[in-house]
Amino acid sequence: MQQNVISSVSETTKQETETYAHWSWVEASVWTKPMLAALDNGVKGGKWFSLWDKVYAPATLLAAWKQVKRNKGCHGIDGVSVERFAAGQDIYLQELHQALKEGCYQPLPVKRVLIPKAGGGKRPLGIPAVKDRIVQAALKLVIEPIFENEFVSSSYGFRPQRGCKNALWKVDKHLKMGQTWVVDADMKNYFDTISHTKLMLEVEKYISDGKVLNLIEAYLKQDIINGLEQWTPTAGTPQGAIISPLLANLYLHELDKTMMQAGYTMVRYADDFVILCDSQDKAEQALVMIRQWVDDRELILHPDKTHIGNCMIKGQGFEFLGYRFEAGKRFVRKKSMDAFKDKIRSKTKRGRGDSMECIAKDLNPMLRGWFNYFKHANKWTFPKLDGFIRRRLRSLRCKQMKGYSCFGRTQWLHKQMPNTYFAEQGLFSLEEAYVMACQPRCGNS
Repeated sequence: MQQNVISSVSETTKQETETYAHWSWVEASVWTKPMLAALDNGVKGGKWFSLWDKVYAPATLLAAWKQVKRNKGCHGIDGVSVERFAAGQDIYLQELHQALKEGCYQPLPVKRVLIPKAGGGKRPLGIPAVKDRIVQAALKLVIEPIFENEFVSSSYGFRPQRGCKNALWKVDKHLKMGQTWVVDADMKNYFDTISHTKLMLEVEKYISDGKVLNLIEAYLKQDIINGLEQWTPTAGTPQGAIISPLLANLYLHELDKTMMQAGYTMVRYADDFVILCDSQDKAEQALVMIRQWVDDRELILHPDKTHIGNCMIKGQGFEFLGYRFEAGKRFVRKKSMDAFKDKIRSKTKRGRGDSMECIAKDLNPMLRGWFNYFKHANKWTFPKLDGFIRRRLRSLRCKQMKGYSCFGRTQWLHKQMPNTYFAEQGLFSLEEAYVMACQPRCGNS
């Protein structure tokens, strides 16, 4: 009998340990063990009440401030930088706590800037004030676990303990299982076209705290300032806001569920997603379902980036998260490759006067990071890029040798600076890294 009791206690302890390990990423000062248990067991009516006091709690605001401080970023419309806030953080955090508690907190307008896109053009980005970023981060600490408990496994973007590599692994797995007919879909201006009314209805399925709901709505309707212009958005979630990716995921949650319940294999990263099928008919039926769902939610599928194809056939591949899947192989998509080469060019300008060893040290972190993500690309990618980098460096060195012209001296430069020279200077080799990555690990047969 005693043994059975001990066994029962051990099993209970194991279950509790597994439960809390699953939620290891949540903020412990907000989500206590009883609250985590309520997440797993469900709350009365399926809705959460009385969350507001957790948003303005000093411990929550402090945890949120640490996140904002770590991420740095520019100042907002009030001119208060992260460094300036840090200098008076105790006073500023106390003021935020009081304003939220007393109900007099109002977010400032968002400063809009335009940032360059990888494929050319500009993307609008909103920069909230530091204090508003802190409140948004506090709000996210409180409500994110509630939504995460509902989200399904097919979405990977902007979620804890998930990312691009997980999404790519799932795509690769199902392609190998024969699901090679792919619906490649992309929303047009997704973040700018989300219906505020429909989004708030989704939020209200899980949260009934009126003050929390009012705060979320206040962020959706936050004024935007661009130079001398100021306006209030009527749709969309502000890009650049901390809370925006979570709300954007929530808006597409029903699409995830719809496709899963219909038996489709869907892999989604934010508004970019693919449906993998084992026949053309199923792929076409899936696209019909997607179009219907998108129309009902007042969204738009991008006409140029949405198509169906058999990715085993050359010319019918698809692009997803920087890769191109085609004819049974993975390639680095052209936009990603062009962006990477532009970064190399910016670090290897011919006027740079540093030593080759110094330049190699500057390049290496970028090269390693790029390789760690794209190491599953076609093997010929890496020697070609190594050659491109070495040519840039030889041209740079030639420019440093005053009085010498590089014209017609390619062979001479190659003899003076062979491939081994760059290895001696410590330059990271993409090809060598690929060869090492393909070798079996120790202990494996």
